[in-house]
Amino acid sequence: MKALRPFLWAAAMVAGFLYVTSGGHWDGVLRPVRNAGRMWSEPAAAASTPVYTADEQNNIEIYRSASEATVNITSKAFRQDWFFQTVYPVEGAGSGFILNADGEILTNNHVVAGASQLTVTLADKKTFKARLLGTDPRNDLALIKIEAGRKLPALRLGDSDGVVVGQKVLAIGNPFGQFAGTLTTGIVSSVGRTIQTEDSRQLEDMIQTDAAINPGNSGGPLLDSRGSVIGINTAIYGEQGNIGLGFAMPINRAKTMLEEFQQRGHISQLAPLGIQTLFVSGDLAEAMRLPASGGLLILRVDPGSAAEEFGLRGSRRVAIVGNYEIPVGGDFITAVDGKPVESKQSLSQALSRKRPGDLLELTLYRDGRNERVRIKLREAPQVL
Repeated sequence: MKALRPFLWAAAMVAGFLYVTSGGHWDGVLRPVRNAGRMWSEPAAAASTPVYTADEQNNIEIYRSASEATVNITSKAFRQDWFFQTVYPVEGAGSGFILNADGEILTNNHVVAGASQLTVTLADKKTFKARLLGTDPRNDLALIKIEAGRKLPALRLGDSDGVVVGQKVLAIGNPFGQFAGTLTTGIVSSVGRTIQTEDSRQLEDMIQTDAAINPGNSGGPLLDSRGSVIGINTAIYGEQGNIGLGFAMPINRAKTMLEEFQQRGHISQLAPLGIQTLFVSGDLAEAMRLPASGGLLILRVDPGSAAEEFGLRGSRRVAIVGNYEIPVGGDFITAVDGKPVESKQSLSQALSRKRPGDLLELTLYRDGRNERVRIKLREAPQVL
């Protein structure tokens, strides 16, 4: 009998376990005890409601509101194959976001450039033809409009001057033209970045983010944790897709364009200043008897340009400096709007923030002394 005690004790433990886990209804037979036809217990009713962290809830709320005002843009252009003498359509896809209830939409210029037909798809899958209201190619911005026949949801614009490294950001768009309404999150990785576009133009003061941005996201909103637009997703580093290096145009750069459209009914383009320059610094500048700190040497002034009107001078002769023939005698720009010239982009960066009618102040080193010249910038003729 003593030898059986361990066995009986173990059996009692198993029986007790089955009794407890079955809700106190063990009938002496070793078989599963079902609970309302299931092999498992239901969680308490209160636990069936999803519980999110504060950050998750913030993401959810922003997406619910902002996704309704984010659109997909399909462009169609017709190009000629000169070898076969045929015309064929080329389609592109991007994103944008609604600015007001009347259907004005902000996007990137490269999303709509050269398009003969623009189609906008809203969050509810309804599509509308869009017309181009104006562009700002220097900042890769474009304004288009649809007639939806109803009031549309819109996003509010934030203040990109207050963006800081480390803050949370959210991007919504249409990656690869086929994943509409995609949300990605990340942080601001850096500010004030300068990137070069495929057509060799410079885009300055860009917001860098690690929020996933892919082809097709262009023109979509970059949002802060309050749901305000702080940037327009514009470019990625690399050719294949997201590697954590995305760039957005600060929204404050678009506000100038939008204000002009509201006031004048069109978006003007800045006429070229009309000079050709060469960045010179260090030993080469000293050899040319110019300030070693560096600057832009004006090589040529275009006839009839604003630069000629306000008296800028180009090079008048060629000098041998070391093994190089260098035009000399032209004005040497050492500062733009009071900021020292530190690279060949200094002038273009200043111009990217100007509109027609604005003043551009240049500090020149001319004939051994410093002079200041203020130039009123012109509007480029409108192309019909």
